[in-house]
Amino acid sequence: MRAIVITLLVAPLLAGCISTVGKVVTAPVKAVGKVADWTTTSQDESDRNRGRAMREREERLGKLSRQRDKATEKCRDGNQDQCERAEILEHEIEATMAAPI
Repeated sequence: MRAIVITLLVAPLLAGCISTVGKVVTAPVKAVGKVADWTTTSQDESDRNRGRAMREREERLGKLSRQRDKATEKCRDGNQDQCERAEILEHEIEATMAAPI
């Protein structure tokens, strides 16, 4: 009888310990989950990164095209250096388009 009374009196004091033990036991599992989240890329993140890369590529192609067009126009006016520049820019555009995203 005495053991039952002592157990009933001590039980509320152990509730905090049980909660702490539960946290300590689950901490490594939660830590591994966080590391997995940090090291892997979700599909949403992958899509965002691909979209960003495509926009950057399009911006680069637009800039190169404008530079090539200006050089081509100056080439028509008789500037031989600009003819060479237009050709180099054309090769850069082709290389940029051929490169994977």
